[in-house]
Amino acid sequence: MRYLYRDFETQAHIDAQYNPSLLLPANAQPMQHFCELAAKTRASLQCVLDVPFGPTREETLDIFPADAPNAPVFIFIHGGYWRALSSKDFSGIANGLKPLGITTVLINYALCPFVTLDEITRQARAATAWVVRNIANYGGDASRIAIGGHSAGGHLAAMCLQTQWARDYGLPQDPLCGGLLFSGLYDLDPLRYSYLQPLIQLDAGTIRRNSPAFMVRPSSTPLWVTWGEKESPEFARQSLIYHEAWQITGNKSQLQAQAQANHFSVIHGLEDSGSAVCQWLARTLSVA
Repeated sequence: MRYLYRDFETQAHIDAQYNPSLLLPANAQPMQHFCELAAKTRASLQCVLDVPFGPTREETLDIFPADAPNAPVFIFIHGGYWRALSSKDFSGIANGLKPLGITTVLINYALCPFVTLDEITRQARAATAWVVRNIANYGGDASRIAIGGHSAGGHLAAMCLQTQWARDYGLPQDPLCGGLLFSGLYDLDPLRYSYLQPLIQLDAGTIRRNSPAFMVRPSSTPLWVTWGEKESPEFARQSLIYHEAWQITGNKSQLQAQAQANHFSVIHGLEDSGSAVCQWLARTLSVA
């Protein structure tokens, strides 16, 4: 029998694992929650929107400063399978972080198929470097920055963690003091056989350059690699192989699913300062 990827025989089998909407009730509208909360958050919290970090219109940051100066910082990268959504859809995560005295920075980036996945990775890295160099101008402490992301954003955060920061950007080799990765994609190979391929246009070279599970470098940055308990087995596998690769390289990480969470609700904890993920960030960022 011929398999497309591992033990998956057809595109339908792969789509069943990698299309998270298929596991939701027919009337579910998970993005409605995020969009409504995001609009309320921008109206109620101090924020500086659409700060450019690069030359194109999409290369912007949304910054939600903490009240106190020299605040720790959390950089968040949104999901959408590299071809949908924006930073504006997830402003609501600042609600969980600001009460802890953490500044929130949300990265926006250009989308496939208008740009390639290599270019999106470059933009995520450029945005992170911008934050390290400039966040002090917004009351942030550049020595206490963590990064995180959800789904495709988890992939991009992992790619940032792989970066040779000293060689390529002239920064400290490990400028990030924590990583919080939600339901990330770390082995891109199965996606080229999925419903996503016409838009994300993966080839062998793109997959090799952008599959962080297979190119982990030594790093002093501790991670929490997590996913939703109600997600497909493939999302669990993706997190497991990345966690194992991070540890085999001698790095520190913990692996734990979010109880009762699906692919969308897995990041709801970022909206609640008392949640396990927000408390982990507070400890990792040495919040007083």
